[in-house]
Amino acid sequence: MDNEKKINKETNFSEEKKPTTLPEGYKPNWIYVLFIFLILFSIFSRTVSKPKEITWLTFEQTMLSAHDVAKIVVVNKAFAEIYIKKDRLSSVNYKDLPQGGYMAESNPHYTLQIGSVESFESKLQQAQQTFLPEERVEVAYQNRTDWIVVLSYILPFGLLVLFWMFMLRGIGRSPMGSGSIFNFGKSTAKLMDKDTKSTITFKDVAGLREAKREVEEIVDFLKNPKTYTKLGAKIPKGVMLVGPTGTGKTLMAKAVAGEAQVPFFSLSGSEFVEMFVGVGASRVRDLFKQAKEKAPSIIFIDEIDAVGRSRSKANAFQSNDERENTLNQLLTELDGFGTNTGVIVLAATNRADILDKALLRPGRFDRHIYLELPTKEERLEIFEVHLRPIKKAKDVDVKLLASLSPGFSGADIANICNEAALIAARKKKEAVEQEDFMEARDRIVGGLERKGKIISPKEKEIVAYHEAGHAVASWFLKNVDALVKVSIIPRGKSLGSAWYLPEEHQIVTKAKFIDLLCATLGGRAAEEIMFNEVSSGALDDLEKVTKQAYTMVAYYGLNDKIGPMSFYDSTGENERFLGKPYSENMAMIIDKEVQALIISSYNRTIELLLKHQNKLESLGQLLLKKEVVYLEDLEKILGKRIKEIPAHVRD
Repeated sequence: MDNEKKINKETNFSEEKKPTTLPEGYKPNWIYVLFIFLILFSIFSRTVSKPKEITWLTFEQTMLSAHDVAKIVVVNKAFAEIYIKKDRLSSVNYKDLPQGGYMAESNPHYTLQIGSVESFESKLQQAQQTFLPEERVEVAYQNRTDWIVVLSYILPFGLLVLFWMFMLRGIGRSPMGSGSIFNFGKSTAKLMDKDTKSTITFKDVAGLREAKREVEEIVDFLKNPKTYTKLGAKIPKGVMLVGPTGTGKTLMAKAVAGEAQVPFFSLSGSEFVEMFVGVGASRVRDLFKQAKEKAPSIIFIDEIDAVGRSRSKANAFQSNDERENTLNQLLTELDGFGTNTGVIVLAATNRADILDKALLRPGRFDRHIYLELPTKEERLEIFEVHLRPIKKAKDVDVKLLASLSPGFSGADIANICNEAALIAARKKKEAVEQEDFMEARDRIVGGLERKGKIISPKEKEIVAYHEAGHAVASWFLKNVDALVKVSIIPRGKSLGSAWYLPEEHQIVTKAKFIDLLCATLGGRAAEEIMFNEVSSGALDDLEKVTKQAYTMVAYYGLNDKIGPMSFYDSTGENERFLGKPYSENMAMIIDKEVQALIISSYNRTIELLLKHQNKLESLGQLLLKKEVVYLEDLEKILGKRIKEIPAHVRD
């Protein structure tokens, strides 16, 4: 037992005394260290041990004549090293030499430039006959390599080699090269398999029922292929996800990566395009090679428009050979002579109109899934998903939040939930309340409140009546969305704002267009009525009105004089030309009709506000007093609205 204890103690002691290891990731390069050490050692040793140089006269009169020379070594036929006898080193003639030690005994004490060997031997022979008739000094000849001279030639090349080694190592560590400069053509796609599977599933994707159903079918095919193949069905080779920004295209791909039990390759379209010729096409080949080796597998290319732009003649002056070569290689891999069994390609873009037609045809991307902005019911589902991790109060009405966020994408809703949590945390609350969500919505839509912005009383009065004009005009126009709040607190770049609850509709009638023009011009009309002058505060309103009027006349065919004609180009090809798709005469007619439409709408708004001028003045005074007027006060001043206010907003 004692022996065992001794052994254990010794073992523990040895474990405690383990040498300290170098930090992880530290890899000293001893070649560089040795190279630098040799340079420093050669320079140092040459500087320290360099003997004193003398002339022939000093050598002959002082050393040779006194019989003090022990031997002479001629080096490289260029100079001679003079060694003094040991017993003569203590002489006064050699007081400049170090006394004793390695330096005084072994190394040469003096050097002498000899010119040529023949001349040196002749002079030495004459001197010996004169001063040493019976004694001869030993003379040896040696060839040596002066490392300092050699290094003076090698060092510049060595530094150049080191520079390129560091450069290539830096490129190899960059994302552009997968390990070294020779891996430029390798794919940079991220691989997700069973070990690195995405944590997002289809349960986290809300509000995209039709799109999710299409994608779930692909995942189900990969899991149970026999169900489809026994009937002769073939799974689509490619699926294109198209939709506005923030609608969940990338989220859908992450859910596929989390649900599919197959390797999943993900990358961006811009990763194919490099400044090096041929790199993009090489990466496409390598990507599909890896995917085929791991088939069945899925490839996801986000923002495919970076590499899949149209190759039409209209883009000839913007052509990019490297990008086109990459696109050609991608087209070949998707549907070429080579077999592509078991590889499904997912792609996402919000600019499907600029993609090449060859890329979108069946056989390459068989299915096009359009992701639109969510409806009220879909927004409710999205809110419930993003509210899961948030500690919310009991007064939070999710249905009301969904109703008050028309036109919001999934990303906007996620931002509202996060912003509300930040606002509640800033106020030191225990839970996120309804007012925090409303404040977050207002902040995202209108911008940050700037209560500290100083404006003069006159400007504040103009802003108050400007916003009151918008409110009164929209209140008495039946085709305008419901007004819920008016504010003259500066937000973002605006000094005031009127908040509406837009209805969800797919088409807009001519009457609704005209009412929207009138409501937008209400601010400028109120300024003219109340102050007999107008200001620059209506700039944003006038911009909106002008664009909307041109849209009505030139695009939607809502003008009687122009007739049922539209100059809208859904392909976007006409935008690349400097000219317009109509004649100068037609342009003049369009301009006149737009001007007439805006002026008639403005006159109509003036008449409406004059009819309700007393209500305009009352609302303006209330805004100056409270700064924010809600629906309850609006109904007290303006009466019951022609168009019924939704019950959930009223509550």
